[in-house]
Amino acid sequence: MAAAKIALTVIFVVVCVIVSVIVLLQEGKSAGLSSTLSGAGESFWSKNKNRTMEGKLEKFTKWLVVAFFALALVLNVL
Repeated sequence: MAAAKIALTVIFVVVCVIVSVIVLLQEGKSAGLSSTLSGAGESFWSKNKNRTMEGKLEKFTKWLVVAFFALALVLNVL
């Protein structure tokens, strides 16, 4: 049981570092409400965002955050 907890803790720390790096790599959302009101939100780039590197980073971030919370809950139970 102690070996599993140590292994999960190491994985948890690695996931924390990766999430931090990926969040820092992402672009800021500085456009905000003004671009949405002017119609810039419905551009070609916004429709195909999942195919860009930024879209892939966002998707990967979501999965890593889910893993982060799951590991946090498991480590809390152990």
